[in-house]
Amino acid sequence: MDVFPYPVARIGIIGGGQLGRMMVKAAKRLGCTCVVLDPTPGSPAGQVSGHQIVGDYHDPAKLRELCESCDVTTFDIEDIDSDTLEELAREGRRIYPSPRVLAVIQDKLTQKQALTDAGIATAPFIPMPEPTPEAFAAFGYPLVQKARRGGYDGRGVVVMRSAADYPQHLPVPSLVERFIPATKELAVLVARGRDGDCRCYPVVEMQMRPAGNMLDMLLAPAEVSRVTAAAAASLAQRTVESLDGVGVFGIELFLTETGDLMVNEVAPRTHNSGHHTIEANMTDQFEQHLRAVLGLPLGATDQLSPAVMINLLGAPGHRGRPVIKGLAAALAIPGVCVHIYGKAAAAPLRKMGHVTVLDRDLASARHKAERVRAIIEITAEDHP
Repeated sequence: MDVFPYPVARIGIIGGGQLGRMMVKAAKRLGCTCVVLDPTPGSPAGQVSGHQIVGDYHDPAKLRELCESCDVTTFDIEDIDSDTLEELAREGRRIYPSPRVLAVIQDKLTQKQALTDAGIATAPFIPMPEPTPEAFAAFGYPLVQKARRGGYDGRGVVVMRSAADYPQHLPVPSLVERFIPATKELAVLVARGRDGDCRCYPVVEMQMRPAGNMLDMLLAPAEVSRVTAAAAASLAQRTVESLDGVGVFGIELFLTETGDLMVNEVAPRTHNSGHHTIEANMTDQFEQHLRAVLGLPLGATDQLSPAVMINLLGAPGHRGRPVIKGLAAALAIPGVCVHIYGKAAAAPLRKMGHVTVLDRDLASARHKAERVRAIIEITAEDHP
C-alpha cells in the first residue's frame, strides 16, 4: 500500500500568474504545499499558496533558493533562466518539464528545428537573424514573423500579407514561416508522466481575436470529424514524446484547407486551451500536470460536458485597480463558471480572468458565452 507523509510534496512553481494560481489550488487538493517565485509581491499564485519568494525568473540565486527548498519544481511561464535550471538538475534537483526541453521550446527557432528533425509536420520556415525587406521578399509573402524569444499572448508574432506590411516587422532575431490558410486552429493538451504514460484530452477549437492574435473563444470539443480528432491527438502525442516531455503540454495545431494537420507551436506547461477542464473533464489540466511531475498515476481525461471558454481581458483605455462590471448578471445564467485571477491592476487586453460555460450541447453553451461576453467588462478605477 502507498504511504505518503503530509504534505505529500512541496512543489516549487516558477511564475505566479493565473496558471500558477490554478495549479496551487489543485496542489492543495492533492495534499501538497507550494512555494511560488514571482517578481510581483502578492502575485495571483502567491495569494493562494501562502508562500512566495519575491524575485526575478532570471535570478540564479532566487531560482536556487526555490529549487533547494522544494521536492519538485515546475513553471507556468517559459521566459526563465533555463541555464541555471539545467545546472540545478545536474545537481539532482527534480525539475519538470526538464530544463533541456524548456531551453529547446523557449526559443521559437530551436523549437521549430526540433519538430522538423522529429518528422513533425509544421509550416516551412527559415531563420531570420537580421530582418530586411529583401530577405522577406525572397522568402515570399504572405508570411508570419516570430521573435525567437519572449513572445506570448500574441506578442512577438506578426502576420504579413504583402511587402506593404513590412514596416510592422519585429526588429529582433526571429524566424519567418509560410502563412498557413487554416480552416480551424485546434489544440490538444497532452499529459506525459515520468514513466512515459501519455493521456490526451479531447481536441478543442481555438477562435482567435484578429487584433492581437489572442484566444477569443474556445469550443470543447472541437467540431471536427472523428478521423481528424484522432489524427490531432496522435500528432500531439508524437510531438510530446519526441521532446521527451514530462507534464502537461499545450500543442497548437492548424487544420488546413486540404484536411492536413500541422503543429503551430508547443507550450511546455498548462495552457489557455485547457481552462475548461476544471469544470468539464474528469481530471483538470492542473491536477494532471501535478500528477505527472510528481510521478503519480495520470487521471482520466474524458469530457463530461460540452463547454465554451472565453477570456476576460482588461478593457481598452483602462489601467488601475480592477472593477468588474456585470458579474451578478453573468452568474445568473445557468452553467456559467467565472474565474477571476486576483491581479492587482487591470490593463488593456491583460488577462484578468476567464469564464467557462457548460451546457448539454455546444451551440447552447456558445450562445450563453456570447451573452456573458456582452455582459462582463473589466475596467479600472484609475484610468485616463
